[in-house]
Amino acid sequence: MQFVLAGFRQFDNVRQYYFDVVTEDRKRQQVEVSADLNLVRRYRIPLQDLPLLCRRLLEGCTKVKTINFTESDMIRYASEREAAANALLQRRRAHRPPISSRVGQAWRGAPAPTRRGD
Repeated sequence: MQFVLAGFRQFDNVRQYYFDVVTEDRKRQQVEVSADLNLVRRYRIPLQDLPLLCRRLLEGCTKVKTINFTESDMIRYASEREAAANALLQRRRAHRPPISSRVGQAWRGAPAPTRRGD
């Protein structure tokens, strides 16, 4: 099955996303996924991520007409995002080269030789 975003509507603090479900035999059915924007803000989920998250939620279901993006789904996504950010931060910290006392000497060149006998 394929899920194609057909649009969305917002009613107060609930945003409803409409998807066309295209089956293998090319039949289309429209399904609706609702998300509470108060919860989205509480868990700091960017609005631009919502359509993909709703689609991912639909991919785990079969034969659904209407579904809600629940608080437990949002908590799971927020914790996954935080874990990924922490892992990225740890990788960045782990790969820092040590600071050398010879910083900048490569472009300065060798010191000029002193002449003896003058």
